[in-house]
Amino acid sequence: MPRMSKKHKLEWQLFLNHRNRMTYNSLCRKCVHGCKQSFRAVVMDCPNFQSKRSKEARL
Repeated sequence: MPRMSKKHKLEWQLFLNHRNRMTYNSLCRKCVHGCKQSFRAVVMDCPNFQSKRSKEARL
């Protein structure tokens, strides 16, 4: 994996873990959409995600 420049590191700081690797939220990892969120995000609002436990999905 090539190294990131300082500018690139500052730009993606929210997504970098302690090993300087890009890390996404656990719900976003297998998602095909481009709206990926950081692993640091606590609240996630994704219009493309629909939980299997939600009441709307059962209808």
